[in-house]
Amino acid sequence: MEKAKKSHSEFIPEFQKAFWHPRYWGTWAGVGAFAGLAMLPPSLRDPLLGKVGRIAGRFGKSARRRAQINLLYCFPELSEAEREAIIDEMFATAPQAMVLMAELGLRDPQKVMQRVDWHGKEIVDELKARGENVIFLVPHGWAVDIPAMLMAADGQKMAAMFHNQGNALFDYLWNTVRRRFGGRMHARNDGIKPFISSVRQGYWGYYLPDQDHGAEHSEFVDFFATYKATLPAIGRLMKVCRARIVPMFPVYNRKTHRLDIFIRPPMDDLVDADDNRIARRMNEEVEIFVRPNLPQYTWILKLLKTRKEGETEPYRRKELFPYK
Repeated sequence: MEKAKKSHSEFIPEFQKAFWHPRYWGTWAGVGAFAGLAMLPPSLRDPLLGKVGRIAGRFGKSARRRAQINLLYCFPELSEAEREAIIDEMFATAPQAMVLMAELGLRDPQKVMQRVDWHGKEIVDELKARGENVIFLVPHGWAVDIPAMLMAADGQKMAAMFHNQGNALFDYLWNTVRRRFGGRMHARNDGIKPFISSVRQGYWGYYLPDQDHGAEHSEFVDFFATYKATLPAIGRLMKVCRARIVPMFPVYNRKTHRLDIFIRPPMDDLVDADDNRIARRMNEEVEIFVRPNLPQYTWILKLLKTRKEGETEPYRRKELFPYK
């Protein structure tokens, strides 16, 4: 795990001499390739990245199997061919969105902003004018970090929680890019209090609602055609941060090479809701964004790991999509 300078309020990644060790040379090469591609016009790089992503999706069997299982549970009405096409498109989209993030980390942000279309931005403009605290509820899309970076580049103070990556060098570089425009990063293993403190200080928060945190504090609620253990944390965050919860989702269009950022009205109906209703509303917002944009979602996550008592975890069902 990477070393970091810590204060009472944020996590600051720190470069390590160990990053020059040969075991990281492959990471450096990959990062260098991404940086080089980020300098190319999107019309040239996106077709190449799409092909590379599809090929990688065929070799990344574990990730592909997780996506296959998730889509089978969530969309059993689709044929296997339809689900496989979604997965291929997802793997094509992933590197295109990631290189866009690299471009934002390396170039003048105005260059990227020219290729961004905000839908519903008047919602957050009004909240900003009124001085409201805001927490964005943002499903796990491949371009998930970019809206926060764009808002930070435009002068809005942003704060987000994150998990460290297994590769310490990649973790350092990724978090350095995330923080380029001054946003605060809060490591999840430091607890939620620093994040709450930032939001109460006027930083706009970033919350990803679709991670599986286990059964103990979660609610089992509908998620597409199945169900999911969903942590109803935004109910507490809304109250302790005195914040409005605003759903948002970025969609990268590989044909136009533009990023669409969709924003929905604040979830003010959660003020008096119980945990079960809060959890279901969170999943409803995910469904509204993701259903028309299925390849944009990170279906490779273990979204359905926690099941009800007596039910086998989907990813341990050996009869489902066995390796060939």
